[in-house]
Amino acid sequence: MTSRIPDKATVDGLEDRWNAAWEDQGTYRFDSSRTREQIYSIDTPPPTVSGSLHVGHVFSYTHTDTVARFQRMRGKEVFYPMGWDDNGLPTERRVQNYYGVRCDPTLPYDEGFEPPHIGGEGKSIKAADQVPISRKNFVELCERLTEEDEKQFEALWRHLGLSVDWSRTYQTISPSSIAVAQQAFLRSLARGEAYQSEAPTLWDVTFRTAVAQAELEDRERPGAYHRLAFEPAADLEEATGSYESVYIETTRPELLPACVALVAHPDDERYQPLFGKHVRTPLFGVEVPVVPHRLAQPDKGSGIAMICTFGDVTDVVWWRELQLPTRACIGWDGRFLSEAPDAIDSPEGLAAYAELAGKTTFSAQTRVVELLREAGVMEGEPKPITHPVKFFEKGDKPLEIVTSRQWYIANGGKDDALRAQLVARGEELNFVPGHMGKRYENWVNGLTGDWLISRQRFFGVPIPVWYPLDADANPVWDSPIVPSEDSLPVDPSAEPAPGFDESQRGVAGGFMGEKDVMDTWATSSLTPQIVGGWRDDPELFAKVFPMDLRPQGQDIIRTWLFSTVVRAHLEDDVLPWKNAAISGWILDPDRKKMSKSKGNVVTPMGLLEQHGSDAVRYWAASARLGTDAAFDEGQMKIGRRLAMKILNASKFVLGATGIATAADQSLEAGVAAADTVMSLDVTEPLDSAMLAALASVVDQATAAYEAYDHTKALEVAETLFWTFCDDYLELVKARAYDGAAPGEAIDVAAGCSAEAGSARAALTLALETFLRLFAPVLPFATEEVWSWFREGSVHHAAWPVAEPLRAVADGGDAAMLPAAGAALSALRKVKSEAKVAQRTEIVSVDLLVPEAQVELVRAAKADLMSAGKVREMQIVDSVPALEPGVDGEAPEDGAPDEIADTTVVRTENTVLADA
Repeated sequence: MTSRIPDKATVDGLEDRWNAAWEDQGTYRFDSSRTREQIYSIDTPPPTVSGSLHVGHVFSYTHTDTVARFQRMRGKEVFYPMGWDDNGLPTERRVQNYYGVRCDPTLPYDEGFEPPHIGGEGKSIKAADQVPISRKNFVELCERLTEEDEKQFEALWRHLGLSVDWSRTYQTISPSSIAVAQQAFLRSLARGEAYQSEAPTLWDVTFRTAVAQAELEDRERPGAYHRLAFEPAADLEEATGSYESVYIETTRPELLPACVALVAHPDDERYQPLFGKHVRTPLFGVEVPVVPHRLAQPDKGSGIAMICTFGDVTDVVWWRELQLPTRACIGWDGRFLSEAPDAIDSPEGLAAYAELAGKTTFSAQTRVVELLREAGVMEGEPKPITHPVKFFEKGDKPLEIVTSRQWYIANGGKDDALRAQLVARGEELNFVPGHMGKRYENWVNGLTGDWLISRQRFFGVPIPVWYPLDADANPVWDSPIVPSEDSLPVDPSAEPAPGFDESQRGVAGGFMGEKDVMDTWATSSLTPQIVGGWRDDPELFAKVFPMDLRPQGQDIIRTWLFSTVVRAHLEDDVLPWKNAAISGWILDPDRKKMSKSKGNVVTPMGLLEQHGSDAVRYWAASARLGTDAAFDEGQMKIGRRLAMKILNASKFVLGATGIATAADQSLEAGVAAADTVMSLDVTEPLDSAMLAALASVVDQATAAYEAYDHTKALEVAETLFWTFCDDYLELVKARAYDGAAPGEAIDVAAGCSAEAGSARAALTLALETFLRLFAPVLPFATEEVWSWFREGSVHHAAWPVAEPLRAVADGGDAAMLPAAGAALSALRKVKSEAKVAQRTEIVSVDLLVPEAQVELVRAAKADLMSAGKVREMQIVDSVPALEPGVDGEAPEDGAPDEIADTTVVRTENTVLADA
């Protein structure tokens, strides 16, 4: 096999060539025969399959890949799978828009159905124009589109250079993933951790599904306070002897039909006489009590509020703790119910409610305000405000609260003991950066209820239960029928319950299948179990679980990270991983977080093609974990320049050492030549100094990677590399060629002087070390160079170790390299200021060197004269700065005329050859 070093090196095209080679050679394939101690396992985030990846994904996944590559070079067998989070609302919404369809579970399956439209995006197809199809047809379209998207995702990840084992991809909706999620649910059910309850539930009226606390976000919305008069009922009028109205201020006057009480703080003297008495609701005339509660805010509005079932989360707390009745008026579709609550029984109240029936909350509010004005029970005009309103994070309309039967899993929201255990788990976990652990703790301590896992959707993991039907065909909710674990996965909406046949579905004495699916986090929270073979490969699971690393974004600490901790704690009483690496966000030029919802994201493939994958990875790796970073193509250009410099500097080193000449004959010859060169003695002080500096960098980079600080590792390696290229290569170039002209073919077998051998050995050692230091961040350029003169992959080469470098350096002083570099810069500056070419000779020159660096520069004098093309050089001690006297002034005796703390050239004693 021959290895040809290209005449003109380029980073273009490296991605396709090396990806193909890595796949063919199985470079990143996981070897499951290794022991647990030899394995480093990563719980890779499965990106949501909903159209396209954006540059923020490239940013955070690059961080993870640097860890995987470092650990692999440290001798670990890296378990690094990739998954696709393809169930849930984002996928459903994309399918609706892409194919122009919507799911109607009442429709029969249409075999061979083809969608009316292909290729829609965003909201290009209005809901009214979407064709209704059966659940099975809808799920099939979801599977078809996610398969197409996943191919594009994988192509982009490969182009980026993720060192993933592509034979171990998974989907959160695959049969095996469904079986894992269902088995975990059944075990939680058996232990009493999973349960169902009929209770007030946060509800998205667009998607018509329940929403968990972790999926909420507050959005600032315009609103208005409406000041409404509640008339006293007979008991209040009798007790106070007056007929004064009680005024409340509300942003939701349309919920008057759902009002069940007024509430004030127990210490509020204004309203203490009203407690235990009643008032009548405006328009509807329903008597409601006035009650005290600690959560009422005396300084908000008029200090007294109405409790509606339900307007917000505080209403739910009041309703539960004060044991108030339920008067629902808003349905699952976000519209007012056709029937008024039972408490409204007067003709006037029923007539007023009839004005609202069937309206959206927005239209109902408009009409209620008109009715209040007409009745004269609204004081003044509404006062505009802006206030936070709760939304489903993927929704477009404010959430409502409706009563529904849902499934929950205990997560400490109702159990102080479990909460304390989960807080303790967070303290065990190594968060990087450490302050992210506080976000976890604050989330757990702020939970107000258990984890709501059921969703009234279609493309998800079916909740694996059926319900027996009594003699009147009503479901017996408290006696669910469950499948055996070995029968999983199951779909209760399509399969009969155990012990029944399909003819008994929906009839008295038969069964009813659960129609709800689990929320996406109920599956994603089990990614360690899904990828690790918890259900079907226990031997593998024992080797990879608990895992070593969970990399993820900071915004899903409350969802993905916490829910995964919950499942591992409940099932195995352990943390699911040892470390959690939390990425920051990508900011647009206006310093705003990039997100699809804001429309300010950048798709990455064009960047990868324009700048090269190594360059984009360089930009990503330049930001530390947990730190937000600006989208900066300027950094990508710097990264491309670095990758090109690695190629070109490597070409020079291989040429100057003779390795290139041997490698052009065959790869084997190149390998042998490299080994021969590295066995030469390093005898020259400058070479030893460079290797000593490199040893220090290896120590620093290793410590940084071990602390999950890829940015520091890249920074120290890059800083020395540019010094190596700009100064060291120039200083030793002539010596390495040993009298041959630069670029002339060097024959290793022909031998060389000891001084040349020292340079060649140091150059080759440095090249191999730099390639390995840069490999985690710049995998393509480093692999390209490695292939020129080394067998195998650089990504399986051993991570560099400092001690062998120090041994070869043999006490070399790392300070010599920057001192010699400063001296060379001074010589270059003379020529630049004289406006002559750098190849111009200097006949004679005096170098004024700081006292502490004089001996260092003198030791490099021969290389300096060669690199600077100097015939005669005097190295002069510059006078050191003196300590000030008692009065802070320098002493008069011996005070220098000029104090130099940097290396400079005494221009009056400098003679240029062409002067």
